[in-house]
Amino acid sequence: MLTSTTNIASILKAQREYFATSATKSLDFRLQQLKKLKFAIASKQDEILEVLKQDLGKPSLEGCFELAVLQDLSYAIKNLPRWIKPQKVKTGIDLFPSQAKIYPEPLGVVLIISPWNYPFSLLISPLIGAIAAGNCVMLKPSEIASNTSRLLTDLIRDIFPPEYIAIEEGGVEVAQELLSYKFDHIFFTGGTKVGKIVMEAAAKNLTPVTLELGGKSPCIVDREINLTETAKRITWGKFINAGQTCIAPDYLLIDKHIKTDLIKEIKQCIHAFYGDNPATTPDYGRIINERQFDRLKSLLNDGTIIIGGETNRDTKYIAPTILDDVTLDCAVMEEEIFGPILPILEYDTLDSAIELINSKPKPLALYLFSNNQEKQQKVLRETSSGGMCINETIMHVGVTELPFGGVGDSGIGAYHGKATFDTFTHYKSVLYRPFWGDLNWRYAPYQEKTIKQFKNMFTK
Repeated sequence: MLTSTTNIASILKAQREYFATSATKSLDFRLQQLKKLKFAIASKQDEILEVLKQDLGKPSLEGCFELAVLQDLSYAIKNLPRWIKPQKVKTGIDLFPSQAKIYPEPLGVVLIISPWNYPFSLLISPLIGAIAAGNCVMLKPSEIASNTSRLLTDLIRDIFPPEYIAIEEGGVEVAQELLSYKFDHIFFTGGTKVGKIVMEAAAKNLTPVTLELGGKSPCIVDREINLTETAKRITWGKFINAGQTCIAPDYLLIDKHIKTDLIKEIKQCIHAFYGDNPATTPDYGRIINERQFDRLKSLLNDGTIIIGGETNRDTKYIAPTILDDVTLDCAVMEEEIFGPILPILEYDTLDSAIELINSKPKPLALYLFSNNQEKQQKVLRETSSGGMCINETIMHVGVTELPFGGVGDSGIGAYHGKATFDTFTHYKSVLYRPFWGDLNWRYAPYQEKTIKQFKNMFTK
């Protein structure tokens, strides 16, 4: 369904008028909306899991990862009374008597554009923060995950009036139309290429943006590890959602002395997870559509397939695949893979691995497997990434208290937990002062004595 320009314009006008009434700003109202959303999602868990299976072949447990937004809602409901309280800050003796406070206030009308790989949670998660912060919201789900998009549309329209929270389905044309309007903030999750388009459109209206993008997240594997646990955690992190995860390990950088042993362990893990033929297990997902399938299949021409490689376009199946003999000029090393293909490179020294990583755009995530604390600190200190796990993959995204976001090409801004509330909040600084107590030192004509006092004060 292509939404008309007139309809979008009228909805945004209604949202601005509704926001101007201050109805969205009270604590009771915000809590009520969060609780309504939580109840609606909780009552539709089975339907949500079903549409995720239809769109991406998601196993039920992997679909449950998207239902973790229920925990996000509980967290926001519990902490919102504290988040919205004005915060006192100190003032200097030169302003005595006075009082200074920071007031969290909503931005206004915001736009959230979500992707197809985690189509439910990556729309609902930022929405939670936007509601908690007191905004009106326009939502644009991904049309590529069409079944989830329809469920989301029905869910949102059943709960909220459009002058408060509206949702618009459609393709590129709808997204372009939405981006042509003035919003008070745009929150976009997707690829770097489209992120640049979003930022360019936002710049025309001086609209601030949060861009949750991606990139080639490297995984360094040192020789000082628990080999079995390392292989298990890499295999899981790479192949959940058939590799269609923005923070999946994109390629391995393995100490050459353990390369053979690690590959053997990963192969055993793939067999343990998915059996002799992953195409027949209910625990392995599918590629979202034929376009992505064809792109990924072309990447199999690089290097040497040592595990997997089987494909079926009719079912959009690509087996968990490991590529060896890969060079940096291969296509598989030039773009974010976003699928179940894991290239392997080896390194002689940790310095050379770090040098390779730093020669590329800053990734959304970086993974290091090593028991050596000096090496852990070295990688932490000498690389830059949106987030990092040591001896783990993916799981940092589940820590509510950790802000999640990219740096450089992998994104702008962060969210999760209170960071989502902060993203959709303006912190307004306010100074209070009574009419008494003014010592007149700041008024002309300026006194030489006062100037000397300031000089002395500033140099202390």
